[in-house]
Amino acid sequence: MKLAEALQERADLNVKIEQLGQRLYDNAQTQEGETPAEDPKALLRELDGAIDRLAYLMEAVNRTNCAVTDANGQSLTALIAKRDALKKKADAYRSLIRAASNVYQRVRGSEIRLLPAVDVPALQKQADAISKEIRTTDNALQALNWTVDLIED
Repeated sequence: MKLAEALQERADLNVKIEQLGQRLYDNAQTQEGETPAEDPKALLRELDGAIDRLAYLMEAVNRTNCAVTDANGQSLTALIAKRDALKKKADAYRSLIRAASNVYQRVRGSEIRLLPAVDVPALQKQADAISKEIRTTDNALQALNWTVDLIED
């Protein structure tokens, strides 16, 4: 199994587990003399199986992410951390750009103008460069995910 396939299955299992939880909730009680629409015991067995499989995949994915490296010797874990940090940085830059771009506000109708405290065009260029690096890093991750075999027990 390729790492990408395991990641897709993990995502599907997370959805399935959430849905099973809701189905269990919906069938936890029934009116006296009635039977629930679904058997809670069967749902619990299915939930336990899905959670066991999820735990197995999580361990295998983490093991693979730590062991596999790209052409530059960076582990998948390092690439994921880099991408996630870059996303946080890009979000912060974009937020600052939006806040600094509101230059037409007037304070209580007076002649006091609010001016940006930062160089918005320069920040925009930095944010664009960060976004490009995110895309490049994500593309490298995706390529590895589809070529690397999942390290299983």
